[in-house]
Amino acid sequence: MTANYAVIIPARYASSRLPGKPLVLLDGVPMIVRTWQRCLQVCPAERIYVATDDVRIRETCKQWGMQVLMTSSACLTGTDRVAECAEQLEADVLINVQGDEPVMNPDDLRSIVEAASRFPGEVLNGYCGIDESEQFFSSSTPKVVLRPDGRLLYMSRAPIPGNKQGEFVGGYRQVCIYAFPRAALQAFSMSSVKTPLESIEDIEILRFLELGWEVRMLEMSRESIAVDNPEDVERAELAIRKRGL
Repeated sequence: MTANYAVIIPARYASSRLPGKPLVLLDGVPMIVRTWQRCLQVCPAERIYVATDDVRIRETCKQWGMQVLMTSSACLTGTDRVAECAEQLEADVLINVQGDEPVMNPDDLRSIVEAASRFPGEVLNGYCGIDESEQFFSSSTPKVVLRPDGRLLYMSRAPIPGNKQGEFVGGYRQVCIYAFPRAALQAFSMSSVKTPLESIEDIEILRFLELGWEVRMLEMSRESIAVDNPEDVERAELAIRKRGL
């Protein structure tokens, strides 16, 4: 039986590295719209919401027929924004798809929707292999270290697992699709400040680990391209044209 879920796409205008990021045009279409369109390949429109505190993003979404939930501008992270959305919805599971994943593989979202039913009450997150050393050593890429059973051991912007030679041998990176049971979001949002490791790494999934929650990692495709910096815009547009999206 499919879990009672809602898909939330957090969208913040005031990105430090790429201001106005959700509304950046990718081959003529706003990035937030492209992310929503990828979600539509898997989920009915009535289950998908954009969460924002910005009127410009809200108006763009309405023009495209997208559902919007307005949230506080004081949210510490995108997950805190999702937690606010949980208070406005009756869903048991909130699935977070980052608004800067405009070429996300819909099969990855499908996997996490199905896993939410198989692993009720668990926090879920995606990961995939790293193909190139540049990505491994980039501080923009959260690296994932797993337990043998697939649960998250740690996540870092540092190149882990490392070695004495400082060479790239292999590794995994985070794919920014998550599933949160309501209880986990409530615990997460009770914190008025970022937890210590979350604050140092600037990786919000670490707050769950620091609060004592287990995080189950699901292997996903390597097709995602997170648009974090201006140079990522060109990479995303090339992928859109190449894949005919």
